[in-house]
Amino acid sequence: MTKKQAWIKALRLRTLPLSLSGIILGSFCALKDGFWDGTIFTLAMLTTVLFQIISNLANDLGDSMKGADNEERIGPMRAVQSGVISMQEMKRAVTFTSVLSLLVAVPLIYIGTQDMPVNVLWLYAGLTVFSIVAAITYTIGKKAYGYSGFGDIFVFIFFGCVSVLGVYTLYSKSYESIMMLPAVSIGLLSTAVLNLNNMRDIYNDRKVGKKTLVVQMGGDVAKLYHVFLVMGGLIALAYYINEKNSPLAFIGLTPGIILIIHLRKVMKTKNPKDFDPELKKVALSTFAIAVLTSIFLNLQ
Repeated sequence: MTKKQAWIKALRLRTLPLSLSGIILGSFCALKDGFWDGTIFTLAMLTTVLFQIISNLANDLGDSMKGADNEERIGPMRAVQSGVISMQEMKRAVTFTSVLSLLVAVPLIYIGTQDMPVNVLWLYAGLTVFSIVAAITYTIGKKAYGYSGFGDIFVFIFFGCVSVLGVYTLYSKSYESIMMLPAVSIGLLSTAVLNLNNMRDIYNDRKVGKKTLVVQMGGDVAKLYHVFLVMGGLIALAYYINEKNSPLAFIGLTPGIILIIHLRKVMKTKNPKDFDPELKKVALSTFAIAVLTSIFLNLQ
């Protein structure tokens, strides 16, 4: 593996569509309600991509430092694990990406909070810093929360609530309680991706002391939890569409058929390595649901 290939692997480009799902859905829900700003949309998309890249790079570094990325781990070899990229190089990459994300987030916050109370500006500034810290400390540090079973909560908060509600409010300049429904939807579906990843890695995580929620609850309960996450995500979005009286937008839920078939596969799976190909299905189905719902929501 060349240096260039290792860096591309470290970026984990396949994770980016999922990270953008909340921004896309939140933005087009705002458009449905009569709010739009192309600059906010562009900056929000860039900021989210950079946050996800920080998380990916830091995860590569943290898991290698803690020994979770080893020869027994299922899934693609990580960049630092391969030896092609050193820990020091990865640390510099995390720092550089963090600074870059701040340079993009600052104008987003400044533009998005115009005509809003100054305390809202500081709230978004705090959320930005918190997002960067959370992305790094998922696997890095003595108290990395990803090793204590709190990863699910943070994914739900950042991929769902912060992403959907956060960007919607920048457009509308106000909080709308109904937006909790699409926020919960994307949050649950995104958490399902993490849960699936942790079901795949259950044996190795248990061995290296990574106490994910799956390790703590066990594989059988994790499967039921997975059903709750996926079905809860679909139901929450369906309820939002119904509340908005936009029946055409139900077309956006058609990728949910793939997810329901996926759930049958999950319930029957006994070998953790068989969860690996399912990750892409859930991530891309979530992205497709967000995009299609956004489109058909605004065709009425």
